[in-house]
Amino acid sequence: MNPNDPGVAPVREAELHAFIDGQLTSERQAELDLWLAQRPDEASRVEAYRSQKAALRALFDPVLDEPLPARLAAAARPRRQWHSLPAAAGFVLALLGGVAGWALHAGLTPAPAALAAAPTSATATATAAARASAFAQRAAIAHAVFSPEVRRPVEVDAAHEDQLVTWLSKRMGAPMKPPHLQSLGYALEGGRLLPGGQGPVAQFMYRDEAGQRLTLYVSNEVAELASPAGAASGTAFRFAREGQLNVFYWVEGRFGYALSAEADRNALAAVSEEVYRQLAAR
Repeated sequence: MNPNDPGVAPVREAELHAFIDGQLTSERQAELDLWLAQRPDEASRVEAYRSQKAALRALFDPVLDEPLPARLAAAARPRRQWHSLPAAAGFVLALLGGVAGWALHAGLTPAPAALAAAPTSATATATAAARASAFAQRAAIAHAVFSPEVRRPVEVDAAHEDQLVTWLSKRMGAPMKPPHLQSLGYALEGGRLLPGGQGPVAQFMYRDEAGQRLTLYVSNEVAELASPAGAASGTAFRFAREGQLNVFYWVEGRFGYALSAEADRNALAAVSEEVYRQLAAR
């Protein structure tokens, strides 16, 4: 059957994704093979989707092999039922008596301030850590999605750096001049604008002589990286491992920054220090 015949159903976007996942019937799969063979642009887009899928699998598949955390394993174990305990009734009565006595004691004696504040402080610390981890993960995902691209890894290339700087600076509301990393073996390829949770995100992409790519992710969502109350303030690098990627991230002024690459941790730390040095000098 010719896909250009009037009797052939039009190709929808959802079908392209089903085609990539091998979820179509063999007949429809063959029709789309012919359809794509006659449309190089669409075939290129499908290949880009395949690259993104492969990159995301490479990033997150290792998580499937991680051992179950001990606290989750403990929570999954079945608990003994009260009715299976011989002395359940006596225990419950004793427990209720103890609770009643403690309630009277608590009514007469105020709880120490330090003890009252401890759960809140611990919760704030855990929440801040989770938000910081989410920031690093978004930077890693952006790297994994765009770094495998061959034809269009960036929106504006390095040959038009002035245009890139003007465009991103306007959208981000602050100067967005990319650091120059030639001394560390990375040449600027260009950059693009990405959507963030609270506003736009800038991504700069670099490449070394071996073809390995590094991305700098810049976001105004600094609240996610802020230290909890009482913690030491000041700029500090943090490290995360997301699948095959290493990520260094930090806050400077109004923005959060994250460097992602498959580079060695020590090598990426050196790049982070150079990026920070150049940003601080402006």
